[in-house]
Amino acid sequence: MKVPFLDLHAQYDPIIDDIREAIEQVIQTHQYIMGPQVEQLEAAIADYCGCRYAVGCSSGTDALLLALSAHDIGKGDEVITTSFTFFATASTIYRVGAKPVFVDIDPRTFNISPAEIEKAITPKTKAIIAVHLFGQPADMDSIMKIAKKHDLIVIEDNAQGIGAKYGDKYAGTIGDVGTLSFFPAKNLGAMGDAGMCLTNNEELAGKLKLLRVHGENPKYYHNWVGFNSRLDTLQAAILLVKLKHLDRWNKMRQENAAYYNEHLADIEEIELPYVKPGITPIYNQYTLLAEDRDALLEYLRAKDIGCAVYYPQPLHLQPCFALLNYKAGDLPVCEEISARVISIPIYSELSQAQLDYVIAEIRSFYQKERT
Repeated sequence: MKVPFLDLHAQYDPIIDDIREAIEQVIQTHQYIMGPQVEQLEAAIADYCGCRYAVGCSSGTDALLLALSAHDIGKGDEVITTSFTFFATASTIYRVGAKPVFVDIDPRTFNISPAEIEKAITPKTKAIIAVHLFGQPADMDSIMKIAKKHDLIVIEDNAQGIGAKYGDKYAGTIGDVGTLSFFPAKNLGAMGDAGMCLTNNEELAGKLKLLRVHGENPKYYHNWVGFNSRLDTLQAAILLVKLKHLDRWNKMRQENAAYYNEHLADIEEIELPYVKPGITPIYNQYTLLAEDRDALLEYLRAKDIGCAVYYPQPLHLQPCFALLNYKAGDLPVCEEISARVISIPIYSELSQAQLDYVIAEIRSFYQKERT
């Protein structure tokens, strides 16, 4: 049997006629940049997430860049964030001229540790970027309390968590601004790059809209040096079709996770994903902590089971950030977790047989290891 890490054929096949119709509608108008579907998607996402404004842009990375720029974060500023995340969380801080300040994570949720945030605050700190890793929201109550105490901006990197809930609020709508990625592998993915910013602040939404089109208003007049970061009409049209299926897809991922939890719980060599009470995760990834991780990775791949490591090296140890003078041992939880994590298939279209095959092979690997 073959179990890919993600099967976009299985996702798109049932809805491909609707996708083609949506694309054809864009072709008929030839409004490929900022066509009406962009505004329609923004309204639909804002309604879905329960926030006042959504501003489409060209990628999740650009959403972070826009969020930082809209708050005038730049040279001389520090932004506290997690070291255990995708590179864009920190690279965008660096790109606006600010300094990324990396802190350690909670060993169970893998999300940024509020206690470590508090320790890292200096007079130069201007913002916190909290990442909702793998589709599980970070501890936003604690983070917002710290931010209020120190007058800091909170950006939620919700690239992996559309549809996840923190209590009764959707992830990405609690801080000053939230960012979404619609990279094809996400729970809600485009047919290419696409992203979005979420906010309840009207003035901020207006600035984000201007910054994504070179900061111009009116045309050819510029109050800010912005970016070419517009959301393509084609991608917006595709996402409008797929948004209708998001809750169902997320529910299927949650059901797959529950099945894994039930049938992997007795394997002593692995730790299952921890879900904090009051949280509704959407499992962009289903990530185990595993003994002999690298051997398990190699074994599963040999059995045609897709798996991956998110992330093999924390950001504070990346060569490009050597100038920040972090060293091995500075963030011990990040470093330990990165050596043990392995993500296995969790996408919504997994069959019962595929789930059982993955479980059986993980069990088989550890049985052989014990003998």
